[in-house]
Amino acid sequence: MGAATRAALLRTTAAAVTVAALGGAGAALAQEKAQAAEPATVLGPVTVTGAAQQAAPVQGYAARRSTAATKTDTPLQDVPQSVTVVPEALIKDQAMQSMADVVRYIPGITAGQGEGNRDQLTIRGNNTTADFFLDGVRDDVMYYRDLYNIDRVEALKGSNAMVFGRGGGGGVINRVQKEADGQTVREFSLRAGSFDTRRVTGDVGQALTSDLAVRLNGMYENSDSYRNDVNVERIGINPTVTFTPSDKTKLKLSYEYFKDDRTADRGIPSFRGRPVASDESTFFGNPDTSYSKVEAHAVDAMLEHELSSGVTIRDRFRYASYDKVYQNVFPGTVNATGTAVSLAAYNHAIQRDNLINQTDAIVKLTTGPVKHTLVTGVELGRQKTDQFRNTGFFGNATSVTVPLSNPTYRGPVGWRQSATDADSSATVNTAAGYVQDQIELNDQWQIIGGLRFERFDIGFRNKRNGQSLSREDTMWSPRLGVVFKPVQPLSLYASYSVSYLPGSGDQFTSLTATSANLEPEKFRNWEVGAKWEVLPNLTMTGALFQLDRTNTTAPDPNNPGLVVQTGSQRSRGFELGVSGNITDKWQIAGGYALQNAEITSTTSSAASGATVPLVPRHSFSLWNKYRFTETWGAGIGMIHQTKVYAGADNTVTLPGFTRFDAAVYATVTETVRAQLNVQNLFDRRYYSTAHSNNNITPGAPRTVLVTLTSSF
Repeated sequence: MGAATRAALLRTTAAAVTVAALGGAGAALAQEKAQAAEPATVLGPVTVTGAAQQAAPVQGYAARRSTAATKTDTPLQDVPQSVTVVPEALIKDQAMQSMADVVRYIPGITAGQGEGNRDQLTIRGNNTTADFFLDGVRDDVMYYRDLYNIDRVEALKGSNAMVFGRGGGGGVINRVQKEADGQTVREFSLRAGSFDTRRVTGDVGQALTSDLAVRLNGMYENSDSYRNDVNVERIGINPTVTFTPSDKTKLKLSYEYFKDDRTADRGIPSFRGRPVASDESTFFGNPDTSYSKVEAHAVDAMLEHELSSGVTIRDRFRYASYDKVYQNVFPGTVNATGTAVSLAAYNHAIQRDNLINQTDAIVKLTTGPVKHTLVTGVELGRQKTDQFRNTGFFGNATSVTVPLSNPTYRGPVGWRQSATDADSSATVNTAAGYVQDQIELNDQWQIIGGLRFERFDIGFRNKRNGQSLSREDTMWSPRLGVVFKPVQPLSLYASYSVSYLPGSGDQFTSLTATSANLEPEKFRNWEVGAKWEVLPNLTMTGALFQLDRTNTTAPDPNNPGLVVQTGSQRSRGFELGVSGNITDKWQIAGGYALQNAEITSTTSSAASGATVPLVPRHSFSLWNKYRFTETWGAGIGMIHQTKVYAGADNTVTLPGFTRFDAAVYATVTETVRAQLNVQNLFDRRYYSTAHSNNNITPGAPRTVLVTLTSSF
């Protein structure tokens, strides 16, 4: 790590940020135009031959196909796994800007606070900061992702390391990037609204020749917040080029520059088992010295070619460099009388470089009446991470106490390393090979089976004491699924899959003499479900699942100073989803989840019988959009969840809540559309999420957003 980066950590930040242009992500008010803007390919690369004859991947809110779920272009009805797709049309209609916005309408997933500096999700009871993918390739760094260049977001639930590799115990989130597909696109949007929201986006694309197309997506935002002294400024630029010299060959190139600079806000503490009583805007800590900055450069390439034998070769390459630094002064425990709260502080710099390559061969075979789609491939990766952390000192103490009535602290903080702060580097090398066969026995029965072998090799160096440690794991991850179609619009399925997480964790930034000897955690997912095309563009899905997590660490009952791998967790539940178009004017999206996530054997963080934090017993969401005329439309939505625990000790409860959202859409002219979104319509006070018992995020009050979009 360079001296400049370390020096930056030792400086406090000036809070002044220049206010810039108004902005906004465009509203999809005219459904016909929204559909016309969608690319013809699905979730990254698809087989070039015959692509023009395939069904459109999305019509309105209805998603039809996926490549990420099986590595082949497959109808979602034939995927033996719970998959929820949030398409661009829904993202625009609800004015979504973050992954937390997206997962509100995905059953079985809740967003965490992420310490105010990163996306963090709990998927089927399993917390993750790393199970994020872009076009099927790992994007595991801790930062807040934007949606300006995204065609749609897929949530693939249940363990499935066969496709995605290590991790993904509860599932993964795959973003699908917009690509240059030869269609003419000219769309610019401005958004403004409550709490000085200001955002502008642009999307321009066209064919230069019959075999060369380009596209450019861009975004700038400078917005404040309902939380005092909280601001975000971010910019994203993403040019893409697609070259198709023949109907059998496709080359796609993409570069993205993304920068996010925001106040790190860790919310409010708790008192006597509930969030402390305070104004929802009150900042606990020092907003002047609490920040999160990330700057990322990413290069992606995809080459696909169909050989004369009918075999399709597809290669995906991604290089990404992430430079992140964050610093926070945040709340701790409230005293017994409820009059004062402690504050602590630290900062952390992380530099990561990812180099990942996937090569797949897709072969279609027929053996008698049985059809096969065989995938075999290799994935190679190298990820290097450097990190450096300081503790905040208030004089010579590592905490300071302030009045609960005035918890915004403006006093001095010194930054230096304590005895346990990290100064280390880690290098991970992965090599995986996999094979999968999708077998179509007849019109009613299909089987999918696959196996992945993965070698995970980590080398870790503690720069503070010169200690070097390493660990090598070999993991075999199977997948088996059966699909039965008693009638054409209905498919029933059953599946079993396994994932592993090495002992260095999902961010592999820590390895000790103890963890270097630990076996990977194991996730086993059993699932049965149904997918029913109620109408040609309306799908209902249901799934029953059981997900067991084993090999988690726990104190040795005979010697608490030692660690053993006897901890376990079980998640059981039912998920119901609906998405699509009831009529050509009425679109809906939503879902319901019943979950029971429980620690079944004492772990290092919780006792047996404890409920996993941030997992509501019941959660429900439903969004409706209706076009009354060619000019006017409206939307109404509801989000409900029952109480959750803020931490694994189950001592602090976030009450359940119900929130309503609404929208009005207007087609002003043939090229100009407008929309008004009102979030938390009835101004309900609630607590949206948490990171721990004393880092709780109050939900935003009523928020009004106005978006103008011009397409020409």
